[in-house]
Amino acid sequence: MAVNEKCTIKTHEDAAPGYRMLVLAAPQIAAAATPGQFVHVKIPSLEDSALRRPFSIFDADAAAGTVTVLYKMVGRGTAALAKELPGAALEVIGPLGFGFPVTCDGVPLLVGGGYGVAPLYFLAKRLLAQGVAEKPILFVGGRTKGDLLEVERFRALGMEVRTATNDGSEGVKGFVTEPLDDALIALREQGKKFEFFTCGPDGLLKAVSQRAVGTGSKGWISMDRHMICGVGACFACVQKLRKANGEEWNARCCVNGPVFKAEEIVW
Repeated sequence: MAVNEKCTIKTHEDAAPGYRMLVLAAPQIAAAATPGQFVHVKIPSLEDSALRRPFSIFDADAAAGTVTVLYKMVGRGTAALAKELPGAALEVIGPLGFGFPVTCDGVPLLVGGGYGVAPLYFLAKRLLAQGVAEKPILFVGGRTKGDLLEVERFRALGMEVRTATNDGSEGVKGFVTEPLDDALIALREQGKKFEFFTCGPDGLLKAVSQRAVGTGSKGWISMDRHMICGVGACFACVQKLRKANGEEWNARCCVNGPVFKAEEIVW
């Protein structure tokens, strides 16, 4: 259940050019959080604005009572947040939404684009802690090497990381679906099952969804939408879904998601 917690900034540092890593002392949220959920942050210097900013949970440590957020500075809200220093207080609602399952029938294939890797790190840690039979593999893409975020943290978990960049500055030159497709061929030749877990831009999410449906595998898709209110009141984050009987309906990503099954998304 979500709470409105008064949190303190423990650390706030650059993660990469244009990206920041924020660690909050948030024991209540940390104890309840699951991978794929998000928090809604009220930024003190924007008190004139009633709107909070939503951020995926990069990590949550119940024992330490901390919640970590990885974000990109893209507008007025994140620019203001970036100026907040350790020791400052932030009002945070969370954890919000429905996240990823933390079990997997086969090899977990984690696919991220840019800062879409944010919820995948928490997921990877939880899958490994649950003792999944097959170690997760991370596929991460970006425009340049600088957009491949926190890959060493994933490698430190003992995971294999396969990369792709549009300019060829690291990994395969092209889209991340290229190393993903190579892996799918190898896994199918080995007779192994796999599931997809993904977050990133719509083009990537659609591509992964198609591969999940096409291979008859489970796909868990975290939709990146403008979740303005975070509690389902404003209907700004609507995503059309399809029920098992074919009927279509409008879901709200903040309360019905942000993670949905690949086969139910209407693109």
